[in-house]
Amino acid sequence: MRATSDKPPTEPAAASQAEKDLAAARRVFEIEARGLKAAASNLDERFVRALDTLAGIPGRVVVSGMGKSGHVAHKIAATLASTGTPAFFVHPGEASHGDLGMITRDDAVLAISNSGDTAELADIIAHSRRFTIPLVAITANQDSALAEAADVVLVLPDSDEACPMGLAPTTSTTVTLALGDALAIALLERRAFTADEFQLLHPGGQLGRKLLKVADIMHAGDAMPMVAPGEIMADVLVTITAKRFGCAGVADAQGRLLGIITDGDLRRHMAPDLLALTAGDIMTKKPVTVPPQSLVAEALAIMDEKAITSIFVVEDSKPLGIVHIHDILRSGIA
Repeated sequence: MRATSDKPPTEPAAASQAEKDLAAARRVFEIEARGLKAAASNLDERFVRALDTLAGIPGRVVVSGMGKSGHVAHKIAATLASTGTPAFFVHPGEASHGDLGMITRDDAVLAISNSGDTAELADIIAHSRRFTIPLVAITANQDSALAEAADVVLVLPDSDEACPMGLAPTTSTTVTLALGDALAIALLERRAFTADEFQLLHPGGQLGRKLLKVADIMHAGDAMPMVAPGEIMADVLVTITAKRFGCAGVADAQGRLLGIITDGDLRRHMAPDLLALTAGDIMTKKPVTVPPQSLVAEALAIMDEKAITSIFVVEDSKPLGIVHIHDILRSGIA
C-alpha cells in the first residue's frame, strides 16, 4: 500500500497568502480613506485664509518640505503650476546654501512638515519672517515651531498611519497630497481657469492633445482649395489636384462658403460635358463644417459620422481653414 505524503498541499497555502495580501491592501485603503474623510471634515476658515494668501500674491508659491513631505511638496508645486497658480519647489537643505535667493518678497511659502519641527525648514521659516513673506503651513502639530511661525496653519487630522507599526508616512502623506490638490483646485475655480488656459500649459502629452483645437492644425490662406461658383470644372479639377485635399470649397465674392465639391459630386455628375459645367452646377450646398474653437476630437467624430476625409473650418459663413483626416492622425488624437 502506497504511503501518503505528510507534506501540506501548496495551493491552500498560496491562497492563504493571497488573502493576507489583499487584506493588507484593503486595510491601507480603509485607513487612508478615514484620514481623508477626517481632513475634509476639518476644513474651516483657515483653508479660505490660505486661499486668500496664495491668491493675493503677485509672485509665485514656493513649496518646501523634507523627506516624504518633500516628495509630496514636489507634486503639489507641479499641480499648482499646471492649474494656473505659478509655483515651484525649493529643497530646504539647498535653501540654506543659496537657494533662499529664489524666494522673493512677491512670493508666498507653503511649508510642509508632519511634525512641524523639521530642522531643515528653519532657514526658510526665518527668511519668510525676516522679509515678511506670507507663510502657509501644513502640519499635524498645532504647537510646533512651524505652526507658531506661520501666518496660516492647515492642521492635518490625527489619523493612524496605514503602516502596521504606525511609523511609515502613509496616511499623513496621502492627506497632505489631497490637501494640496484641494488648494490647487479651489484656486483654479477662483480664477475661472479655462480649458484653453489648461491646454496652453499642457501642449505635450495626451492632456494637451485632448484639448487641441481645429484652429491649431488647420490649413489656412492659400493652402485652402477654394474656387468661385462660376469657375468651370476643368479649372476646378486643377485646384483639387494641386491642393491635395480631395475637395474644393466654393465661395462667393464676399468670401462666404456656398458649397463643396468632392469626389462623390464628381461621380454623380460624370458625363461628357462635366468639364464644361461650373462649380456652382455640381457643388453640394451647405457642407458640413466646424467652428475654429472646436476640439480636434469633435471634428474627428463628425468626420467619422459623415464618412468624410476633409472638413472646412468656418466662422461667420467664411472659411478660415481646412482640416484633413491626416492632420488629425498626425496630431495624435486618433
